[in-house]
Amino acid sequence: MIFVTVGTHEQPFDRLIRAVDEWAASSSEDVLIQTGVSSYEPLNCRWQHFFKQQEMYDFINQARIVITHGGPSCYFDVLKRGKIPIVVPRHHEFGEHVDDHQLEISREYKKLYNNIILVEDIANLGDCLEHYDKLALELDNKFTSHSAEFCEEFVKIVDDLFS
Repeated sequence: MIFVTVGTHEQPFDRLIRAVDEWAASSSEDVLIQTGVSSYEPLNCRWQHFFKQQEMYDFINQARIVITHGGPSCYFDVLKRGKIPIVVPRHHEFGEHVDDHQLEISREYKKLYNNIILVEDIANLGDCLEHYDKLALELDNKFTSHSAEFCEEFVKIVDDLFS
C-alpha cells in the first residue's frame, strides 16, 4: 500500500492528490490518501479527509511507501518508523501555503541528513514511485532526534537563571 498524507493545514493540496490519483490510474498498487481540506476527490484511490492520529500511525506502519507534504513533523513520523518518506513540499505559488518554508526546510533537511526523497517538481513524482526501492536504498535510513539534547540544554539554562 501507498499512504499519502497532506496534513491538517487549512489550504488545499490538490496538486499532490491529483498527481497521485493520476499515477494510480495506471498502477495496481493500493493507494490511500488523507486529503485534508483539499477539494479534489480521487477517482483511483481510497481516501478520507482526515484520520485519527493512531490511524495515521497504523497506515504509516502498514504502507510500503509513504508520501507526505513538507511539514517536518509528518516526515519525522515516517522516519521514526524506519521508513524513507517521499516528501512533496507545498508551494506558495500554487496557493498551498503562506510561503515556501516547507520547500526550504525540506531542502536543508535533505542536505543535512539525506534520508528523505524530496520531490520539488510534481512531474517527477511518478518516477520516484516507480523507482522507490532503488532510491530508498541509496539513502541513510537513520533518524536522530535531538529532543533529549535540547531538553538537557534547556534545563541547564533554566537552572543557571535561578541559581
